[in-house]
Amino acid sequence: MKFKMPMIISRALVLLLLVAGLSACSSVTMRPNGGEKDHSKPNYIDSKPFYFVGILGEHEVDVNEVCDGAEVTQMQTVMTSSDYILSMFTLLIYTPRTAKVWCGE
Repeated sequence: MKFKMPMIISRALVLLLLVAGLSACSSVTMRPNGGEKDHSKPNYIDSKPFYFVGILGEHEVDVNEVCDGAEVTQMQTVMTSSDYILSMFTLLIYTPRTAKVWCGE
């Protein structure tokens, strides 16, 4: 005897997984001098491509060029909602991450 999952349960499960994924936060923040996170607008934002759940792909951001020699106050990589949607749409083959840099005075 085979068990068939009712369509309503499978749709609810997909919706639950989608909501759980969209509500998840994925970020790495580095502050060379420590302290609290800076929530102001970054001086640099760029999406970087990664593939196969982030296994393939390596990128560098030249913070000296970005900040034009000024002190770097914060660096961050984050998976934005648009990064997440693209990842889900491509079944985790293309998994972009967004890089952000804050510069001092």
